[in-house]
Amino acid sequence: MTAETEAAADALIRQLPPVRGRLTANAPIGPLTWFRVGGPAELLFRPADTEDLAAFLSALPAEVTVTVIGVGSNLLVRDGGIPGVTIRLGRGFAEITPADDIVTAGAGALDMNVALTAAQAGIGGLEFLSGIPGTIGGGFQTNAGAYGREFKDVLIAAHAVDRNGSLHTVGPAEMGLSYRHSEIDPSWIFVGARFKGMSGDPAAIVAGMEEIKAAREASQPIRARTGGSTFANPPGDKAWRLIDEAGCRGLVRGGAMISEKHANFLINTGNATAADIEGLGEEVRRRVYERSGIMLQWEIRRIGRAKSGDAAEEKTAEPAQARAG
Repeated sequence: MTAETEAAADALIRQLPPVRGRLTANAPIGPLTWFRVGGPAELLFRPADTEDLAAFLSALPAEVTVTVIGVGSNLLVRDGGIPGVTIRLGRGFAEITPADDIVTAGAGALDMNVALTAAQAGIGGLEFLSGIPGTIGGGFQTNAGAYGREFKDVLIAAHAVDRNGSLHTVGPAEMGLSYRHSEIDPSWIFVGARFKGMSGDPAAIVAGMEEIKAAREASQPIRARTGGSTFANPPGDKAWRLIDEAGCRGLVRGGAMISEKHANFLINTGNATAADIEGLGEEVRRRVYERSGIMLQWEIRRIGRAKSGDAAEEKTAEPAQARAG
């Protein structure tokens, strides 16, 4: 940490209310994401519970920027890091409770763990969550889904805290959920939700989850440093098909690459920067638009600021085989 960044962090901390959770200045965030790239958070706050979060937000000066992150599965943090306060929900938000055919889960609970807990309790209909590599809280703004089902299909109600610290409970209709989209205020921080399943045989439910796991392993580069599905599917089409048709499978920029296994996945091959990854994604969008007239929309969330000089250092994307040669 330089003297300048330390002074900036100290100045920011002096503006913040007291908390029961943890505050960390210049916290490494990039290593927490699945891409393993990106700069630090100016200040990272891990609230102890909902009350701690609400009290913090209610007393936080309005001019301080707030960013919320989960486990970083579908997230790209730019190389210059994240200004202001970054909030990450941890153990105090990870409880999962099944009862009858309803599962109550904290926003910090992994989607996979919610599906597993439901299966063990004989609650079906939530198997698709095992195919979403993220947390419950991260799924609302994009109405996350997989294998034919989405959050809106099983959601009873979600609980959120707004920027002023007020609590809200909303249902799917109020949230305006549709394919990879919602009408939710982006400043809201979701803290938990209730999902409706159906009674079923635990063995059959687990078998369904195993099928989803096998399908993912067969078609996606799940063991690579990737952020999951990169672009949303346009109406009536598939993003991967458009990317393929534009000749982008295997395309490379710096340490970033379009997966050979699934063309809608960006990969950090080992030494990529966030600028490499985002730049490659933008190049794909450009090529797809030139060929099809369709502008792909990012599904990966990109946050933070670019590092000084990134634009000047960008390299032209090239096919993987050309780089290897």
